[in-house]
Amino acid sequence: MTTKTNQTTPVLAIPAARAITAAGAALTLASTFLAWTWTAEFPGDLTVTGYPGGLQVLTLVGAAITLLFTLSGFGIKGLGWLTPGGTNSPVRLAALGVLGTMGFTFAAIAIELGGIVNLEPGAWIGLVGAIITVAASLGLPHDQDITDTTPTPLERFLNSLRAPAPGRPKELPSWAEILIIVAAFGIGLYVVTYGIDTEYPELFVGYMIISGFAVTALFKAGLMARLSALTTKYRTIAVAAAFVAAAAFPFTQTTDQFTLIAVNILIFATVALGLNIVVGLAGLLDLGYVAFLGVGAYTAALVSGTTASAFGVQFPFWASVLTGAAVSLIFGVVIGAPTLRLRGDYLAIVTLGFGEIFRIAVGNLDGVSGPQITNGPNGVPNIPDLNFFGYNFGESHTVLGFELGSYANYYLLMLLAMILVVLVFSRAGSSRIGRAWVAIREDETAATAMGINGFRVKLIAFALGATLAGIAGTVQAHVQSTVVPEMYVFAGPVPPNSAFLLAAVILGGMGTISGPLIGATLLYMIPAKLQFLQDYQLLGFGLALILLMRFRPEGLIANRRAKLEYHETGQLDVPDETLTGTTSGTTKAGA
Repeated sequence: MTTKTNQTTPVLAIPAARAITAAGAALTLASTFLAWTWTAEFPGDLTVTGYPGGLQVLTLVGAAITLLFTLSGFGIKGLGWLTPGGTNSPVRLAALGVLGTMGFTFAAIAIELGGIVNLEPGAWIGLVGAIITVAASLGLPHDQDITDTTPTPLERFLNSLRAPAPGRPKELPSWAEILIIVAAFGIGLYVVTYGIDTEYPELFVGYMIISGFAVTALFKAGLMARLSALTTKYRTIAVAAAFVAAAAFPFTQTTDQFTLIAVNILIFATVALGLNIVVGLAGLLDLGYVAFLGVGAYTAALVSGTTASAFGVQFPFWASVLTGAAVSLIFGVVIGAPTLRLRGDYLAIVTLGFGEIFRIAVGNLDGVSGPQITNGPNGVPNIPDLNFFGYNFGESHTVLGFELGSYANYYLLMLLAMILVVLVFSRAGSSRIGRAWVAIREDETAATAMGINGFRVKLIAFALGATLAGIAGTVQAHVQSTVVPEMYVFAGPVPPNSAFLLAAVILGGMGTISGPLIGATLLYMIPAKLQFLQDYQLLGFGLALILLMRFRPEGLIANRRAKLEYHETGQLDVPDETLTGTTSGTTKAGA
């Protein structure tokens, strides 16, 4: 008996290719326990036999994931849950990630140590294993259909190891599903912490390669969809687990070296989420949004009590936050009221001009070119640390037996601010005004014809986005302890700036909550870790955006509307005989 399909791979070749893939992955995994180079001059000390280090650890993880996905394709008992959405694509993606990490390691060792002669046999074994894994995985079919169902001797042997063909998946008890959610967020915390804590650029590049391919493989395998269904089912528990995981980060750090990166990531992500209201929900292209961050930062700096302030006042923290938010709101209304009657490119040009006007204005308010308010190019330095109900954020404190430094204190404060912004975004997006924003974004003319006041709705979005950016700016001023005009430009190698903020929203996924958070994390962490590239950072950033817009224009985390919009084929998936007209139908009826 045969099954009609487009797959032409012989049945005998399928288990053979899978077996070779597994063997190649196992060979690569074993190579990580051998020495890859003879000298410890290369970062990570890859000279130890029996104990992986540095890039070897990343290769080991990638090879283990590849091996598990490959064994899952055999249908071995206990491993079928790894690939609920398919077995072959995850194997290929994980294998490519391992090969990419091995190739980068080879190149890095050869360049830094002066040639491939510095490579030990263990590195060559790992490279050969990775090549075998990728080559064999390419021999696997693109789906699960085969041309013949007659079992071969190899298949009969494998059938003895396989679990019975499942019917409907057995539903797990509630406690097990909750445990899976908690474990997933715990693993996520470890992965993010590992990336932030990477001590040298080579390790971070390998981390980006292997994690990128591994996460894509998890999506292709269907595991992320299954986890998403669980988090939707237990939404409250998932939100609590996410908050606990994020709050646990400072307790994993022994110094403030990497906590400062995490604080800036939260600031960047919070501002990006505020911009997502303007761009993602209302569809207003704002190219000067970073100016509202600057308005909040300068306001908080001028009322902080610093000796460089022209006003000589010192507000408590809650009052400075409210003042920064209020001033940003006023600027949002003042700028938005005369400009939001424009659309498209014209609106983008006006907002770009506002961003440049703000930077130039604060640079000229130095007592020479204008009134003495902002100290001009020198900015407002020596901003004192926050003191909230006797808790000094600039001093170390012992919490639950862990010592938290100053940046850890600001991290927890910024985490609370981000939670506030997330709540505002989620509530506003699902409200009546949020639906009006989406209607304006999709077709302003049609929305106006249905009775929506387009100008008022857009002004609310503009003002709300400016307010959220101002709140983030008040915390940023105290974290940086100084504010200068150069921090608020349209484009530059270091975020946050307007170009990186807009890219974070588009990269992560417009109109979503988690999308801009992930996009902002990547766009801040990558430049911070790859500072050795210097001027080539923007080149790599541009290439990454080109590739992303080509292969995933809807962003990393896209909503259903964006997926349908960017991947619409215009045709229905129907059997071929349906497209043959009435002739085929008449023939079948006559038969």
